[in-house]
Amino acid sequence: MEDVQVHAPQVALNIDRVGVRQLKLPLLVRDRSRGTQQTVASIDLGVDLPSAFKGTHMSRFVEALEQWNDELSYQSVKRLLQTIKDKLGARRAYAQLCFPYFITKRAPSSGSPARVSYDCRLTGELDDKGQSFILEIAVPVMTVCPCSKAISREGAHSQRTMVRMRMRMKTFSWLEDFIDIAEASGSSAVYTLLKREDEKHVTEHAFAHPAFVEDVVRNVAQRLLIHGQVEWFSVEVESMESIHNHNAFARIERYLEAN
Repeated sequence: MEDVQVHAPQVALNIDRVGVRQLKLPLLVRDRSRGTQQTVASIDLGVDLPSAFKGTHMSRFVEALEQWNDELSYQSVKRLLQTIKDKLGARRAYAQLCFPYFITKRAPSSGSPARVSYDCRLTGELDDKGQSFILEIAVPVMTVCPCSKAISREGAHSQRTMVRMRMRMKTFSWLEDFIDIAEASGSSAVYTLLKREDEKHVTEHAFAHPAFVEDVVRNVAQRLLIHGQVEWFSVEVESMESIHNHNAFARIERYLEAN
């Protein structure tokens, strides 16, 4: 049958990226405590398209993904990207995998276990110069306002705060390492299941460790600077303010090779 995609387009312009989005696939991810865990990923795949071609072959992305079926790692993503490049005759291939990662956390006083989910995203690109590999994790924490605590006779306002980290690593690192960094940088970690004694503990711990978004972003950045396996990072902390009609944010980006 005729291959329409290989015809010349009416408008001869290179396309930076073309492909498919929101493919759903079971995904096996390394787990520090259990070895591996099964999750579900939403996957985007793409390639560049030269000006000489009308279209790309969308079905070949799905074929490449179905043939992959691998544990998530730097090397396995590189294999997927190389397969996409080969199947579509592209110079550059792109893959983005978004998935929830689960950790069973015990409440601080009662020890009651419950799973907490963390939104993760892994983006890989491969061309003749090599592979780019970016990991993103969003970690919720609790913050107590230092100013509110200092000026109030009773209590202080607190809120949920989101720590969003984007990192390029030298080698493999556990997702848990970065989740631990974020949770240690706020006033308190957050939990799925808390009994009354746990709520007391979390509240008292958080009020003993008040933190602005500026404090949290600096705490995270400081820990990433000494992590040892991170080449570049961008950290943004956003506080969903409880008494203000706006959110507060702070951001730090660093190239560690220059430091």
